[in-house]
Parts: sequence; structure tokens; C-alpha cells
Amino acid sequence: MTEPVRFPAHVEISSLIRLAESNNGSAMVLSKGERDGGTILLVTMYRGGSAQLWERMPQMDGTRSFVRTKEQDTENHYEFSDYLSRRREQDPDIWILEVDIADPERFIALLPG
Repeated sequence: MTEPVRFPAHVEISSLIRLAESNNGSAMVLSKGERDGGTILLVTMYRGGSAQLWERMPQMDGTRSFVRTKEQDTENHYEFSDYLSRRREQDPDIWILEVDIADPERFIALLPG
């Protein structure tokens, strides 16, 4: 089984931004990581509502799909942003892209695995 092609991180970020915009959403880079090999995290929300964090995880079939790994606590909004800050400190190569879109699950389902 051949491994899927992995695009440079900056190319993938650009395509994610275009995909969000083409689906009536918007996207903004919160943290710019290593140009070619940086890990990409997605923060999704709709109109400033509660945020979700999505990370690419290896699957049993060999693909790497985005999986929701954290949700913003409605009682403690700062905990979510503190978590993202700690992740940036631990991995300076990380990219964090915030996507404001009506149906985050549908958007994530559009992404290749």
C-alpha cells in the first residue's frame, strides 16, 4: 500500500482557507508554523460560538483524518486559548488555522484523509 501524498503545510493551509471561503466561511492563520512539514491544527467555530479543536490522527486504514480532540468549555473560554498557547510553546512548527463556518462537521468531512 502506497502512502498518501503529503503536501507542504503552507500549500495545505492555503487550500483550507480557499475551501472555507468557497463554503461561505472564513479562515485565519492563528499560528504560522514550519513552511513545509509543520503539523496543522484546525479550530472551528461559527460566528464566535464555542470552538472545537481538530487534529489529524492516523487511522487503522492508514489514512490521517481530522478528529475532534478538544471542545471549548462554555464556562471557561480562556482554558481553550491557554491550551493552544501551550501547544505552540511545545511545538513551534505547528500551524493553527481558525475556521469560522456554519457547519464545522460538514467542512471537516470535505477534507481528504
